[in-house]
Amino acid sequence: MRALVLRDLRLALRAGGGFGLGLAFLLVVVLLVPFGVGPDQALLRPVAPGILWVGALLAVLLSLERIFALDHEDGSLVLIMTAPIPGEGVALAKAGAHWLTTGVPITLAAPVLAVLLDLAPGAHGWLLLSLAIGTPALSMIGTFGAAVTLGLRRGGLLLSLLVLPLYVPTLIFGAEVVRRGAEGQPLAVPLLMLGGITLGALALLPFATAWVLRVNLR
Repeated sequence: MRALVLRDLRLALRAGGGFGLGLAFLLVVVLLVPFGVGPDQALLRPVAPGILWVGALLAVLLSLERIFALDHEDGSLVLIMTAPIPGEGVALAKAGAHWLTTGVPITLAAPVLAVLLDLAPGAHGWLLLSLAIGTPALSMIGTFGAAVTLGLRRGGLLLSLLVLPLYVPTLIFGAEVVRRGAEGQPLAVPLLMLGGITLGALALLPFATAWVLRVNLR
């Protein structure tokens, strides 16, 4: 599994569109919002948690189609699935590599970009924590969606339609953590719910992803 993760990281660095694409998209979202709603602090601060989480979610969504597509095109996905690694391990490795190339940079950059939306100073740490807990779920859910739409025409559009509804609970509780952190309210419930979603996704979806990959590669 470690070798597969390192291989995907090297491919992401060579091909581009991994580390930089998600960050560039999040930056564009954060820069455009003040033009749309106005630079008034009274307008920006209340919507900042939701905007940052929506931007992070969409930035993750941009690179989902690449999780299996390149390996499927050159035939290496068949070899990977017939290797001694279990299919569930392949799914976890792919999701882990995607999180390292997309989720981690977004998590680290979001608190810095939050200054542009005038996020409350006390909420920056909670934004970092919520993204650190929630983005693994986004990558795992996205890996499952990428497996379902593997080899389909216009798979990117179908992938978005499939994955976005599954992202909604993570978005709701992630943004709620930041909002409550900004207002000084109790955070236990949204944090536990966010962590539960991530743990549930990591526990269940590798099996579903491996099964879908086997069906699609027959």
